[in-house]
Amino acid sequence: MFDWWLILEKFILIGAIITLSMIVAMYSTYAERKIAAFLQDRIGPNRAGPFGLLQPLADGLKLFMKEEIIPTLSSKFLFILGPMLAMVTALLTSAVIPWGSTIHIFNRDVALQIADINIGILYIIGVVSLGVYGIMIGGWASNNKFSLLAAVRGASQMISYELAMGLSLIAVLMITGSLRMSVIVSEQMQNGWNVIYQPLGFFIFFVCALAECNRTPFDLPEAENELNFGYHQEYSSMKLGFYLFAEYINMFISGVVMSTLFFGGYDIPFVNEAAWGNHWWVGLIGFLVLMTKAVLFIFLFMWIRWTIPRFRFDQLMNLGWKGLLPLALLNMLITAGISEDEFYRNELLKRAVVRELEVIGEAANYISDELKQRYSEIQWRQIITPGIE
Repeated sequence: MFDWWLILEKFILIGAIITLSMIVAMYSTYAERKIAAFLQDRIGPNRAGPFGLLQPLADGLKLFMKEEIIPTLSSKFLFILGPMLAMVTALLTSAVIPWGSTIHIFNRDVALQIADINIGILYIIGVVSLGVYGIMIGGWASNNKFSLLAAVRGASQMISYELAMGLSLIAVLMITGSLRMSVIVSEQMQNGWNVIYQPLGFFIFFVCALAECNRTPFDLPEAENELNFGYHQEYSSMKLGFYLFAEYINMFISGVVMSTLFFGGYDIPFVNEAAWGNHWWVGLIGFLVLMTKAVLFIFLFMWIRWTIPRFRFDQLMNLGWKGLLPLALLNMLITAGISEDEFYRNELLKRAVVRELEVIGEAANYISDELKQRYSEIQWRQIITPGIE
């Protein structure tokens, strides 16, 4: 018999998570302004409502009321598709995250997770990889050279840092022995948080998360002093709002993912939740613990933004390819040596490692070919016009 209650549970959970993400993104803009004001000895928004708490609603109303402009020479379909993709890919990652323990309510065991698939980590990496299309399509469809240059920057940046991010996750998988997010959380509840065993892996993942979210010091696609307004320069009204919201949703989901992978997810530190049973209030406490960890990461993102200056683009690429990628490889090899038995028993994990190494090899070959071509062009120019490089 088909379980209609299960479908209803999942629909309610999906609606709740989307609503939560929107509210967190909305008030992250308020928190960003308040934190920036505190660090710069200012007051921040304080006019709309008590303590300025209605400022996000005023901003949303302003975006809805602004004129909708589509450039005449732009690719209209892709121009509209770009912000939609950015928003959808930002929300899709939340599907495999366990937001709390299984609770017993209305005589049913309800899992606070939309889809507990056995390739949860690979799903997250795949969805994160799709995020580059929202930026690239929006920049190209605008028919604006500044937007296109920002989109190319964003695409190269995200692809470069995804490699180190994937390798840092492989080290975590070698410890837990599973790609399923619920198993990763339960393993941490039994054996301690992964950040204890993988401090370098967490640091690499955190830096890559900053780059994936286009946050300072990696906000080169939005460098206003170089590219005016970046890849969304031609956008207005809610299309611009989708891009801005997607950035804050990505911040929130990144905080939740890091909390789940490295800090036990909904695990309450120094407390054995299993002794409490599966009452609804146990799941609520676990959810609040997970949200607290995610909010702390959002605060850290904002603190870094208003503290550290922006990199140059060559520094950004050097850090990704010459700094984080070798560190992630070294971390993965050391972890493989320590957890050798688990690695060789897990066939799916071996395939993930092999595929990641193949991607790195393909990327290295591509870069090598590009450098050779660039070097030959410089040599040819020096033959024709000596002294010009």
